[in-house]
Amino acid sequence: MFEDTRAFSGFSVVDIGAARKFYEETLGLRVSESNGMLRLHIAGGHDILVYPKPNHVPAEFTVLNFPVPDIEAAVDELRERGVEFLVYGGTDEKGIYRQNGPLIAWFTDPAGNVLSVLQDG
Repeated sequence: MFEDTRAFSGFSVVDIGAARKFYEETLGLRVSESNGMLRLHIAGGHDILVYPKPNHVPAEFTVLNFPVPDIEAAVDELRERGVEFLVYGGTDEKGIYRQNGPLIAWFTDPAGNVLSVLQDG
């Protein structure tokens, strides 16, 4: 039924302006806006929809993962851009989880949505 559709993911934020600034300036993504919503243009041509929701409650899980070739460099650069990393059990002083699975570090956008950078490969 859906094998030929171009599905896409989306999530909500409280403030579209703050979200645009964060995703565009802090993370360096190409962002477009129409009808009061954002589209995050990521590699591979599958955009992510970001829409306003006044009673937004952030999910308690990661909504967007960014694979990176060097997590140490990515975390350092994001910290320089003002990003604060979340601390969970098993994360080190930089916020990188180094136990089971890939190296991963979590942070939030201005609406509290959990994002991550993870070591690719």
